[in-house]
Amino acid sequence: MSSTEKSKKSGWKQSLIEWGVIFAIGAILYATGLHTEVLGTMQRAMLWTGFFDADTSQIATTDGPMLSDSDYQFAMRQTNGETTSLSDFRGDVLFVNVWASWCPPCVAEMPTIETLYNNVAGHKNIRFILLSMDEEPQKAVNFMKRKDFGMPYYFPASSLPAEFRSQYLPTTYIISKQGKVVYKKEGIADYSSTNFAQWMIDLAEQ
Repeated sequence: MSSTEKSKKSGWKQSLIEWGVIFAIGAILYATGLHTEVLGTMQRAMLWTGFFDADTSQIATTDGPMLSDSDYQFAMRQTNGETTSLSDFRGDVLFVNVWASWCPPCVAEMPTIETLYNNVAGHKNIRFILLSMDEEPQKAVNFMKRKDFGMPYYFPASSLPAEFRSQYLPTTYIISKQGKVVYKKEGIADYSSTNFAQWMIDLAEQ
C-alpha cells in the first residue's frame, strides 16, 4: 500500500471517529434532555449580536386587534392548581409569552424576559403571563425552578383565544390596558433593553 493510500485510509478513520463522537454526544444530550439547553445557549449567543432586539418602532398602536369579552374568559391554571382567567388581568398592560420548556428559542430568550420583568416589576399596571405549552406541566415547573426565574407562568385550562394562536414558539404579545394587541413577535427576541421596558411603562401610564 502506497503512502498516499495509507494517508487516505487514516483520514477516513479519523473522520469516522470524529463523526462517531459527535453522534454519541448528540445522542447523550437528546437522551438526557440536555439538547434543549445546549441549543438554547447557542441561540442565546445570537441575541448578543443585537439583531434580535425587540423592536418597538414597528408596533401597531392603532390597527392591532382587540380582545373580545369571550377572549377574556380564557382560563389558566396556576402552579398551585388554582384556576384564574384572563379577565382577572383586564385593565393592565400585559406581556404574554407563549412558550415551552422543550423549545430552544424559548429557553434562549427567557433570561431577557426575566430582565424585563425585573425592570418593570415596580409598576402596578404591568402584568406578565408566561403561558406554557408543555404537555407535561411538571417539566415547565422543573425548568423554571432550575433557572430560578421569578416570573409568573400558567398553563392553558381552556382553548387559547384566537389572538394568541400562532404556528411559532415562542410568540410574544403586548396587550394594552384597553385590550388591544399592540405588539406581536413570532420567534426569538431580546426583551432586556431599557428602551423596551420604558415603552411598556409609558404604555401603562397612558
